[in-house]
Amino acid sequence: MSAPATAEHDTSDLQKEEPIQQEHAGHTYVEPKGRKIFGIRMPLYRAPLTQIWIVAFILFLNPGMYNALAGLGGAGQVDATVQNNAGVGLHTTFAVFGFIAGVANNYLGIKWTMAIGGTGYALYSAAFLCYNHTQNEGFVIFSGAYLGFCAAFLWCAQGVVMMSYPTEGQRGRAIAITWFVFNLGAVIGAAVTAGQNWNVKSGHVTDGTYVAFIVLEAAGAVLCCFLARSESIVRVDGTRVQKVVHPSLKSDIIGLWTTLRNDLWVLLLFPMFFASNYFYTYQFNDMNAYWFSTRTRAFNNIFYWVAQMIGAGLFGAFLDYSKISRRNRALIGWGVMFVLVNAIWGGGLKFLLQTHRSKPSPLMDVFDSGYFWYLFLYMWYGFLDALWQSYSYYTMGAMTNSPKKLAYYAGFYKSIQAVGATIISRLDALKYPYANLFASSWALMAGSLLVALPVYLWRIKDTELTDSDFDDASLEGVEAPETIEGEHGHEKSHHHTHSTVSGSGQPATLPATGPMGVMGAASDAAELGDQPISAK
Repeated sequence: MSAPATAEHDTSDLQKEEPIQQEHAGHTYVEPKGRKIFGIRMPLYRAPLTQIWIVAFILFLNPGMYNALAGLGGAGQVDATVQNNAGVGLHTTFAVFGFIAGVANNYLGIKWTMAIGGTGYALYSAAFLCYNHTQNEGFVIFSGAYLGFCAAFLWCAQGVVMMSYPTEGQRGRAIAITWFVFNLGAVIGAAVTAGQNWNVKSGHVTDGTYVAFIVLEAAGAVLCCFLARSESIVRVDGTRVQKVVHPSLKSDIIGLWTTLRNDLWVLLLFPMFFASNYFYTYQFNDMNAYWFSTRTRAFNNIFYWVAQMIGAGLFGAFLDYSKISRRNRALIGWGVMFVLVNAIWGGGLKFLLQTHRSKPSPLMDVFDSGYFWYLFLYMWYGFLDALWQSYSYYTMGAMTNSPKKLAYYAGFYKSIQAVGATIISRLDALKYPYANLFASSWALMAGSLLVALPVYLWRIKDTELTDSDFDDASLEGVEAPETIEGEHGHEKSHHHTHSTVSGSGQPATLPATGPMGVMGAASDAAELGDQPISAK
C-alpha cells in the first residue's frame, strides 16, 4: 500500500519506504527507510546490517548448535574417541574444500553457497543419535566428513558477508553482531542440554538433546534461502557491494592463485589461522569432558559461550572506536591479544598439573568445593577465543574491499584453521599427553601473533584507499559498483573523487568506491575498475 502524502491522511499501518538524506562524499545520498507494519518501522531487507543479522541467525542455528554439542566434549558421548575420529574426517574435508570455497562462493553466490553449507549440521547430530542405539561409528565419521565439506562453504560465505557488506566504520559492529548471535546459539543449546541432563551424573546425553539439535539445525539450512543477492545490497553511504562476474570457472581458480601471489602479507597470517581452532580439542575434550560430570559439562558450556558473547561485544566496539586511528587500533588489539594469550594459558597451568591420561576423572560436580575456579578459567578460554576470531576477521577485512578477494581470504582462513583442528583431533585420538596438547596450543597462539606482527606494523594503514588499490588488473571478475540516485534524483556514478581523511587528519583525494578498501594490495585494481574485466 502506498503511504499517504501527509501525516493527516495516514490511514494505513503499512507505509512505503521513506527516504532520509545524508551528506556523503560531496553530495547528498537519499537513504530509504524501511516500511511500517502496524506502526512498527521494519529494517530494510537489503541493508547490510539486516543481512548480517540474518547470517548471524544462520550461524546461531547451525554452527552455534554444533558448538553447543561439541562443547560437551565428545559430542555428548562418554568416550570422545568416536567424536575425535569424526573430527579428523570433518577437518580434513574442511581443509581441502575450505581452500577452494572462495571459488565456489564467487561462482554460486552467497545464498546458495550458504544453503549448501547448512545441510551438513543436522546430519552430524543425527549420526550421534544413531550412534546412541547402534554404535555405528562409520556413519558418524561419514557425517563428520560431509559436515567438513558443508562448513567450508557456509563459513566462506559468512566471512564475505561480514567483511564486505558493512562500511569500514561498521566493521567491528558487524563482527560483534555475528559473533554475539552465533554464540547465543551455543548458549541456548548448552542451556537446553543442561536442563535435559541435569539429573544425569555420567554417561552420554539423552536422545531428546540430539533431536532438538537436529530440528534447529535443519531450520538454519532453510533460513539460508532467504538471503538477498549481494549486488543488491546498498550501504548506508549509498555505495553498493561490488558485483562479482564470472567470465569462466578457470578465471576464478586463477584468481585464487593471483590473490596469494600478489599479496604475500596474507601468508604471515597463516599461523594465526592454523591456531584459531587448534585449542578447542584441549579445552572441550581434555578439560571439560575429562574433568567434569555430564551436567557440569553442560553447565560449563553455557558460560564458555556467554564469555564469548561478552568478548565479541567488547572487542567489536573497540575495533570501531573512531577516536583511535585504524592502525593504532590494530596495534593495540595485537598487544591485548598477546598479553591475554600468555596470562590465560599461564593461568591454565595449575589445572594441567592436576591431570594425566592415566588418572581417573574426578567427575567434578557443580556443587563440589573449588568448582568455580575451574569455571572461571574455562570462561576466560571462551573470552579469548572470541577475541581471536574477531581479530582475525578484522585483519582480513582491513586488507581489501573486494567481495571476490575476501571470499578467497575467508577460504584460506577456514581451510588452514581446519588443518590445525585435524592435527590436534588426531593427536587427541591417539592419546597424546594432555601436557603436549596444552603446550602446543599455547605456543601456537603466542608464536603466531609474533609472526603476524609485521602485518600490523606495515601492512595496515590509517587511510582507507590509496593509489596502490588501482595499480594493476591482475584480479579479474569484479564489476564496478552501480550508480545511485543523487540529491535531485539524477544518476551519480560512484567513480568520482572525494575527500577522505588520513590517519594524520589531513584530507586526501581518492577515487570513490565502496568504503571497505584498504592499503596495499596491488591486485585490488580490478576490484575497483570502471567496468567489468574479462578473462585473459
